[in-house]
Amino acid sequence: MMHLTARQRLVMTFTFFSMFFGAGNLIFPPFVGAQAGTAAMPASVGFIVSAVGLPILGVLSVTFSGGFDALAGRVSPGFALLLGLAIILTIGPCFAIPRTATTSFEMMVAPFTPDGSRWIAQLVYSLVFFVLAFLFAQHPEKLSKVLGRFMGPLLLVLIAVIFVACLVHGVGTPGSPSGDYSSNQMARGFLDGYQTMDLLAALYFGIVISANIRAQRIDDERQVRLETAYAGIGTGALLVLIYGALGYVGVVSGTIAAIDPSKDTGATVLTNLTSSVFGAAGTAFLGLVFVVACLNVCTGLICTCATYFHERFRTVAGHGVTYRAWQVVFTVFSFVVSNAGLSLIIKVSVPVLSALYPIAIVLVLLALTHRVFGSRFPRVYFWTVALVGVVAFAGCVSSLTAVAGGSLPWLDATLALLPLQGYQLGWLAPAALGAVFGVIDSLVRR
Repeated sequence: MMHLTARQRLVMTFTFFSMFFGAGNLIFPPFVGAQAGTAAMPASVGFIVSAVGLPILGVLSVTFSGGFDALAGRVSPGFALLLGLAIILTIGPCFAIPRTATTSFEMMVAPFTPDGSRWIAQLVYSLVFFVLAFLFAQHPEKLSKVLGRFMGPLLLVLIAVIFVACLVHGVGTPGSPSGDYSSNQMARGFLDGYQTMDLLAALYFGIVISANIRAQRIDDERQVRLETAYAGIGTGALLVLIYGALGYVGVVSGTIAAIDPSKDTGATVLTNLTSSVFGAAGTAFLGLVFVVACLNVCTGLICTCATYFHERFRTVAGHGVTYRAWQVVFTVFSFVVSNAGLSLIIKVSVPVLSALYPIAIVLVLLALTHRVFGSRFPRVYFWTVALVGVVAFAGCVSSLTAVAGGSLPWLDATLALLPLQGYQLGWLAPAALGAVFGVIDSLVRR
């Protein structure tokens, strides 16, 4: 078989979309629309540029570089291993996977559960949730049969129902921009999209999609990469449409009930809308949307993490460790964390995620310009990543110290000297300096 059919490509796109679109993706766009009000259009454009553009560029750069290990290996093989482990563990069992269970529980079950029996309800819910995710993730090369053909389209239908309900309800007079969106709405939207952290997942989701493409009897590796890129581009188009629709949902919800940006979230925005349109059933309907979205992402992440560890560490003390064994480890660990210590794990993981993101962006940008820049000056990979890594690590230490209740005034003051640090873009100047050092180093070595 030389290439996928149009229908198969659509299924792969739905699979990819399902792996990306979780609770955070559902919450952020409506919150942007509700806060931006009359300036929702530029705010949504800024959000889409970073929330869709960066992850899809990540998919393309990793795909055509021959995989994440090949891309990160341009810095050094040891760096590729360390960064890969950090990303997989952070977006997997230490953060994102347990959060899918707790977030969907909060939206679907908690509103109908008495406080006294909440812990047992969460235990039972998370057990059922992870059992389903485990069953769906049994065969990563067949994930498209679950997510692409059923769960992904179901999620799209549920989101479409919310959007159509908004169209029927009609929009009142949007309010003035508030909160972080009082000014510079496009820039603020870009920064909020940057916080979705989807780029990190995009660097590894391709290994699962590639396996599903090979399962369709596509044997040529070049064609596998091309089909993966098609699925990534199709996912980007879907995300643009969905984010645009959810941004409008936020605007409509903002006209129904004003929000307080200091304490409300995107979940509040969605709850206000569904309760107004669907009444008491709105809470259950919204909970169902969250359950489907979170279950899809959880399944995709378990597949990704188990596949990565299975391929990276094929033997331990001379004995093979199967995909199924890694799948059990990640599922059980995530179940325990979701019921025991998720709040602490999240507090620790968020600074780590924030530190990994600039490094991932730099790698993607270098990969996209490899033919005209990186291939001619190979040392730019080392110097750029090294300087960005120093700044990212310093920011991570500062944030973790704050989580522990302490402070490092001298470190915070030093970081504040970086241009654009107030916009969480303090790594840009070190990246530019690293590129200059890399060019000089490459010329000297040459």
